[in-house]
Amino acid sequence: MKVSRRALDFSFIISRVEGTEFAIKFRWLIGFTVFGFSALLTAQPAEQVSRATFDQWMQDISNWGRWGDDDEIGTLNLITRQKRVHAASLVTEGRSISLSLFADKEERPLNGNPFKHSLSVSRFGEHEVAGDEYSVQYHGFAHTHMDGLPHFAHKGQMYNGFPVSELSQDGANRLGIHNAFEGIFTRGVIVDIPWLKGVDYLEPGTAITAQDIERWEDRTGVEIESGDVLLIRTGRWARVRDRGEWNFVGNAAGSHASLALWLKNRDVAVIGSDGVSDVMPSGVEGLINPLHELVLVGLGMPLLDNLDLDELAKFAQKTNKWEFLFVGAPLRVRGGTGSPMNPIAVF
Repeated sequence: MKVSRRALDFSFIISRVEGTEFAIKFRWLIGFTVFGFSALLTAQPAEQVSRATFDQWMQDISNWGRWGDDDEIGTLNLITRQKRVHAASLVTEGRSISLSLFADKEERPLNGNPFKHSLSVSRFGEHEVAGDEYSVQYHGFAHTHMDGLPHFAHKGQMYNGFPVSELSQDGANRLGIHNAFEGIFTRGVIVDIPWLKGVDYLEPGTAITAQDIERWEDRTGVEIESGDVLLIRTGRWARVRDRGEWNFVGNAAGSHASLALWLKNRDVAVIGSDGVSDVMPSGVEGLINPLHELVLVGLGMPLLDNLDLDELAKFAQKTNKWEFLFVGAPLRVRGGTGSPMNPIAVF
């Protein structure tokens, strides 16, 4: 009997949450899908997960030592030369779309560290010239950026077992963002969950699961593959335009922490979102961003936060093209925990 890749994915996840309330409800949801009641599977708030289950997931997904004890780039190893060549072949129209927000210079509740920009005009010999100075604390909920591997730790250890003692005010001695200097050049896929559910945007607190992504795969015929950049749209900015800003930190649509199990099984290279990937409240006991911790520490997978995916989603819906060449690179800052970024999707 032939078993589909997606069926194996569900078995993989269930085997790691067996005996938990999440496992029972997850089986219940799958049962309804089997019997054709997919219309009932609207996204719900995050399932509750104990800290013990979370710790077990961290062990289950671990990529520590997979690419050697000294590895400092994690899942970027999955972007092979062959993967880059294939990704380049996806470019047939020459259309490029920025996935970055404008650098936000205004201080607001969600932007306590606005982008600082000062310009000066001077003379260089007989030339009149202008120059800039930029300053930004980019981590948070306002600026488009890449989270590097030293951004989160778990019980005193970062990815691949490096201790937090490797961090200092001068930078990260291990796992610094400079290790990603070759950039991210690979196949990108946008998974538009509001489009899947027939809404303009997800309501705050809506949890996205592996099942949602696999329903999207079934509908589009596109499958997430090893070495991909997976971009998940929640419709955050569409909701901001429609309803204004809200307490995003306390109530945001995003992915459930259990998605880390699925990401490991699919060997995704990078995950990104128009939010911060995590659903909030997370449903995991005591943790605000458990998916961040699982992905950065366990998988060694960079994250892309606060992307603008709306133009990309419009183009994908119009052309029915959901895969593209993804190009992005962090600043080459030795020992950085991440970097501002202007990622590009190319068709």
